[in-house]
Amino acid sequence: MKHRKLDNNELDRPDLQALKFIERHPVHVVLDNIRSLNNIGSVFRTADAFLAAHIHLCGFTATPPHRDIHKTALGATESVPWTHHQQTRQAIELLKSRGVKVWAVEQAEGATLLQDWTTDQNQAVAFVFGNEVKGVAQDIVDHCDGVLEIPQHGLKHSLNISVSAGMVLWEAFKRYGL
Repeated sequence: MKHRKLDNNELDRPDLQALKFIERHPVHVVLDNIRSLNNIGSVFRTADAFLAAHIHLCGFTATPPHRDIHKTALGATESVPWTHHQQTRQAIELLKSRGVKVWAVEQAEGATLLQDWTTDQNQAVAFVFGNEVKGVAQDIVDHCDGVLEIPQHGLKHSLNISVSAGMVLWEAFKRYGL
């Protein structure tokens, strides 16, 4: 069987105006002091692909508009709602006050492995992704409801934040229904 690559106009995607009326998955992304503008843009693009509810940019994480964010976001900064918070803890407290269960994505004692994570489809969740060098700060981990760990078996002890976000958002997308 041969496969013909689809043109973009055959993908039946909503335009920016129609997207405002589409129900998003109850998934929030929290970026805790992310340095790389390209990582920020990649997370926006991934959040767009999986219809994430909101991105919370925290601390010194840069905000749109910025050409280096745009380079990887490719317009997703217009299609995904976002907010900037001076402190990551502010974002977590806001989310929790709205009934959102907050998960740090980190390697920690007692963490739930990503493949074992379950959620109620009616429960909104937020995933906190940390700084490229230091990860999610311990005081932020302490304020989360739980920790998700992506199993790794190689020499390196971490994944790029945009790769981690893609894996976690895909798992959430599967659990909330395709």
